[in-house]
Amino acid sequence: MNNKIYSLFSVYGIELEYMVVDKTSLEIKPITDEILTKLQGHITNEVELDEIAASNELVLHVIELKTNGPKPSLIKLDTSFHEGIIKINKLLEFYHACLMPAGAHPWLNPKNGIKLWSHGDRSIYETYHQIFNCEGHGWSNLQSTHINLPFANDKEFFKLHNAIRVVMALIPALAASTPFIEGKYTGSLDTRLNYYALNQQKIPVISGEVIPEFVVNQEDYQTSILTPMYKAIAPWDKNNILQYEWLNSRGAIARFERFAIEIRIMDIQECPLADIACIAAIAGIIRYLIEHTSLYLEQPMSCGSLRKIYDHCIIQGLTTEITNKNYLQQVNLPTKSLSARQVWQLLIEKASQYIDSSHQKTLEQILSRGNLAERLVKIYNKEGQDKKTLHKLYTNLCDCLQQNKLFML
Repeated sequence: MNNKIYSLFSVYGIELEYMVVDKTSLEIKPITDEILTKLQGHITNEVELDEIAASNELVLHVIELKTNGPKPSLIKLDTSFHEGIIKINKLLEFYHACLMPAGAHPWLNPKNGIKLWSHGDRSIYETYHQIFNCEGHGWSNLQSTHINLPFANDKEFFKLHNAIRVVMALIPALAASTPFIEGKYTGSLDTRLNYYALNQQKIPVISGEVIPEFVVNQEDYQTSILTPMYKAIAPWDKNNILQYEWLNSRGAIARFERFAIEIRIMDIQECPLADIACIAAIAGIIRYLIEHTSLYLEQPMSCGSLRKIYDHCIIQGLTTEITNKNYLQQVNLPTKSLSARQVWQLLIEKASQYIDSSHQKTLEQILSRGNLAERLVKIYNKEGQDKKTLHKLYTNLCDCLQQNKLFML
């Protein structure tokens, strides 16, 4: 997003993060600075690539691709990202490296050595590292998809923010892609989000319940969320380096400087085709709630109640049983026990006018075959629960990314 003000669902801003790994061993390669230098001709933290841009992240083995400015539609946006991926992979051939998708490296141990971005003004990264130690999985081993949705005024902010917090509870069920950490199945399909919630527990108010609080306007957000956070971190942030709205680590954060809300809890998928389809479903259902329901504003659910559903989806994915009748009422569904898969199917159907048919076809495949984590675990359990199997699986994922195709069983 930029400083121009856009109304609800008129534009989208998307960010996709990928690991840089050795093409054969799949071990991480901390060379993002070299790739950006080759693209730009000199060291930089961002390069424009036609419809998208490439930029650095906290660690040198991760590169971010993002829309080069707000985009009016999600249709064929996966093609733009795919073109950028092909271009970067072509450069990576010189290093015998490639981009690898999925939300976490399956056997990386950050304690064995991680290199942080070391160019330009590093004060923000260095401050984070001093306070929280950025060598853990939640800092150095995570790749996510960020969705930026705009609002034009307080009325739109009120509706958008509070619809997002309801839909957030279901996102891990659809988008989980991180069942493996340090070479083992963790028991959670979205392990990245377990680390996300614990990243900054030294100062708990920064991430809160991950699900953001219900707020009535931007002033209320400032008073109830941002001000307490700034006050809490002040003793550790003597130079006021982190006293900005992006310090907020809830799963969706208001970015008032660009009049948008950024959803941050979606695991990156195996290819842009899958990412954009999931984004289309999330955005379409949020829009459906805003335009066709009001209970989520009139009788808002607590963060704790939404967090319980969210936590179950992290572990169980699409098989999660949604039994909270209040929640089902909030999303305008029958108040009987439904699986997360059924909830997604029903909500996509209700929001179908806002979701392009091409994205609906991809979503049908994801919902019928399982989220990416479920598909990976099924093969892992079938073919051998060891590093050799993981290597085979993630080599396959690299091929999916290069070809922009779904990972199939």
